[in-house]
Amino acid sequence: MATTQLLEKADAALAAKNVKEAEKLYQEVLSTSSDIDVHTTNASVQQQTLRDQEKALVKLGELYRDQKNAQGLSNVITQSRSFMSSTAKAKTAKLIRTLLDFFNSIPDSYDIQKQTLIDNIAWAKAEKRIFLKHSLETRLVGLQLDTQQYRPALALIDTLLTELKRLDDKMILTEVHLLESRVYRGIGNFPKAKAALTSSRTAANSIYCPPLLQAALDLQSGILHAEDKDYTTAYSYFFESFENLSAQGDAGALGALKYMLLCKVMLNLPEDVNSLLTVKLAAKYAQLRDVESMRAVARAHQDRKALREYKDGASRTFKGFS
Repeated sequence: MATTQLLEKADAALAAKNVKEAEKLYQEVLSTSSDIDVHTTNASVQQQTLRDQEKALVKLGELYRDQKNAQGLSNVITQSRSFMSSTAKAKTAKLIRTLLDFFNSIPDSYDIQKQTLIDNIAWAKAEKRIFLKHSLETRLVGLQLDTQQYRPALALIDTLLTELKRLDDKMILTEVHLLESRVYRGIGNFPKAKAALTSSRTAANSIYCPPLLQAALDLQSGILHAEDKDYTTAYSYFFESFENLSAQGDAGALGALKYMLLCKVMLNLPEDVNSLLTVKLAAKYAQLRDVESMRAVARAHQDRKALREYKDGASRTFKGFS
C-alpha cells in the first residue's frame, strides 16, 4: 500500500481514537519509506514518500506527547535519523526541534530529554552535521538552565561560542549569548549577564531576528534593567516583549505582562494596573489567576500608600472617637 494511503488510514484511526492502530500505521509509513531508493527510481514518488514520512514522524510525536509517553517520543526522534539522511540538513534541524518541543508538554521528562539530546548530539557530530549539532547543544544549554545546572551550562556555552565565532553563525550566536546572559543572571553575576546580552544584541543586529527571539532579547533586557531598579526602562522592554509574544500567540506573553504590572507597582503607580489590564492585548489575560494575584499586590500597595499619605488625618479621626 502507498504511504499516502497508509497515512490517511492512520489519521482516520487516530480521529476514531484507535490509538494503537494509528501508531501501528504511522510506524508502517516510516518503515516503508526507508526502502524507497531500492524499490523506485521515480523522483516524484520518492519525494511524496519523504513528505509522508515527515508527516508520520510529526503525527507519531504528537501522539506520544498527548499520551505523555516520553520514551516513545525519544524513540521517534532516534527513528527520524534515517529520514534525516535523505533530506536537506536545514529541514532536518527544523523537524528535530519540532519533535523536541513536544517534551515540553510531558511532565518529569527531563532525564529522557537530556539523554535524547546527548545521543543525538553524538550522532550529529559523527555524521558531521554541524548545524544540527549546534542546534541540539543550544537546546541542551536551555535544559540545563531550566534545571539550574549553571556550571555545565557555562562549560557547554564556552565550547559553543568558540565554534560559532569561527563559523560566524550569527543566528545561533545570538541564541547562545542570550542563554549565557540568563545563566549569569541565574548565578547573580550581573556585569557578565549584561555583557553577554550586549553580545547577543550585536549579533542580532546583523541578521533578521525572528519575532520570538527578539521578544526574548527584550524580556532579558527588561529583567536586567529591573535588577538595576530602572523600572521605567524595564517596563518599556517588557511592553515590547509582551506585544511581540502576544502577536505570536506565545504562552510567554503572560510572564511579560506580569513583569509590566510589577513595574507599575515598583514605580508607585499601582492605580495603573487596572487601566493597563483594559488595553486590548492585555484584556484576555485579565481574569487569569496569575494576573489576579498581581492585582492583589497592587491593591495592597495602594492601601499602604493611602494609609501612609493620610496617616495624620486618620490618627486625628480615631482620636475623636476615644
